Amino acid sequence: MTVKAAAGEAGLEPEVVRYYTRIGLIQPRRNRHNGYKVYSSEDIARLIFIRKAKSLGYTLKEISAILAHARQSRTPCPTVRSIIQSRLHRNRARLEELMNWQACMESVIQRWDELENGVPSENSVHQLVEAFSGGAGYGR
Repeated sequence: MTVKAAAGEAGLEPEVVRYYTRIGLIQPRRNRHNGYKVYSSEDIARLIFIRKAKSLGYTLKEISAILAHARQSRTPCPTVRSIIQSRLHRNRARLEELMNWQACMESVIQRWDELENGVPSENSVHQLVEAFSGGAGYGR
C-alpha cells in the first residue's frame, strides 16, 4: 500500500505517515523493483495505534517505547503502566492548575459584575493580565 493509501486507512495525513516512518515508528518494507515504501496491514494497525495514543496525550517518545517492546516480542505492559502512572501525575497537576485558573477567572468576573455598569477600569484589566501571566495573583 502506498503512503497516501496507508494514511487514508489510518486517518492521518501522508506527511504525518512519512514523519513517523522517518523517525522509525513505522518500518515499511521497500518494493525491490522501484524502491518505494510499501505499507502493510500491520503498519496500518500501528499507525492507528499511534493516532489513538496521541489523541490520549501520549508523546511520540512514549509511543516509541511501547512499540519497541512489542517489536521485541516483550510485553509492553510494565512500560505502559509506568507511562500511565506518569500521565496520571501530570494530569492531576494540570487539573489543579486549571481549577486555580477557573477560580481566578470566576473571581475576576464576580468583581467586574460588582462594578458600576459591569465595566472594568484600565487598572482592573491590567490586574487581570498580571494574574494570568503569573504576576501579582489577582483573584487568588
